[in-house]
Amino acid sequence: MDLLSKFYFNYSRIIKTIKIYLLLAGPGLIVMIADNDAGGITTYAATGAKFGYNLIWFLVLLGPVAYFVQEMTVRLGAVTKHGHAEAIFSAFGSFWGWFSLLDLSIVNWLTMVTEFIGMTAALSIFRVPPVITVIIVVFVMLGIVMSGRYWTWEKITMAFCVVNLIYIPAAFLIHPSVSDIFRAGIIPNFPGGLNGELFFFLMANIGTTIAPWMIFFQQSAVVDKQMKEKDIPWGKVDTAVGSFFTVVVAVFVLIVTGTLLFGQNISDAGAAIVAIMPINSYVGVLFAIGLFDAGFLGAICIALTSSWAFGEVFGWAHSLNYKVKEAFWFYIFYFFGLITAGAVVLIPGAPLVLITLFVQVIAVTLLPAALVFLIILLNNEEIMGKYKNTLFDNITNISIVMCIILISTLYGISTLFPNLFG
Repeated sequence: MDLLSKFYFNYSRIIKTIKIYLLLAGPGLIVMIADNDAGGITTYAATGAKFGYNLIWFLVLLGPVAYFVQEMTVRLGAVTKHGHAEAIFSAFGSFWGWFSLLDLSIVNWLTMVTEFIGMTAALSIFRVPPVITVIIVVFVMLGIVMSGRYWTWEKITMAFCVVNLIYIPAAFLIHPSVSDIFRAGIIPNFPGGLNGELFFFLMANIGTTIAPWMIFFQQSAVVDKQMKEKDIPWGKVDTAVGSFFTVVVAVFVLIVTGTLLFGQNISDAGAAIVAIMPINSYVGVLFAIGLFDAGFLGAICIALTSSWAFGEVFGWAHSLNYKVKEAFWFYIFYFFGLITAGAVVLIPGAPLVLITLFVQVIAVTLLPAALVFLIILLNNEEIMGKYKNTLFDNITNISIVMCIILISTLYGISTLFPNLFG
């Protein structure tokens, strides 16, 4: 085989591989990028304004953590052909099934509120009244899921995922010091020392990078996409690519606010946009577009997560491949979640900033229970067969659970005894 033939052969293989990946890509990319939702952008923005570049190393570590958690859902969904809620009810019984489902429902609904907070704050920069934002967003999201095909919904959603990368050019527009980023951000450090405030921010960043809804969403999406066991390697690649991009976006948001707003008391992403606009209006506009997109992605995915979960438990038709008349309650539950969450944002005097930050902390507090259920399911050889967790998988994921519990415990101790850590 001559050199030209080898080149053509290798080129053809690469193109074929890319086509196969694009065909099977979706659940991993979407869940990871949608994880950078409005609450996530608020958390990253507040972290950058408070600590500058100093916690970049922590965000980088969260990428592999998110991957190891989420790839388990790929295997579980492809092997069992059941969503996570159904898997818990089947394996652990109704008590733990209802416990996990109610936890999921409460946290999902509160998180959807934060998505609407972000979207209304973003569009208020362009003088769009919150009530108009809520109405338009709800009906656009309803229209997207009513196409009657999972594939249509997935491709539209992936287009919004691309917009989520807008924070990358925003960071380049401000010309941050690369040497300062590496000097302050790459080497692990604890700015200000170990105290309740630092633990709060660490928990909030964990809560926005790994959340219970992500576990339920990706497993249900794998089932709805009708992925098979032979597709698991591609599902893992999809999840790895998604985890890479979720870290990249998080780091670039932190770079923007760490460069422009370091030392300022930024409580939410909307406030960050207002503070950025006088400094660099182009970056402010990009930040606003990104915040709206983040809230939109988060809301559409989280609302679907709840609908999938309740459909699995109550036996409703619960697939995006069904028309509205075929899965009436599935779509009604989806619409109800969106409209009630959006209505909270319109309540005068509602503590929106407090809701946004504490939802992330609540999510990480409930996360260990969700992870324990997932790990136990992945170790059940009767369910998983050859796809069960390896020793490495168990060591990695149990270590993740223990670290989350440790940080949560330290936060609780530092709150009760604020002088303990100095």
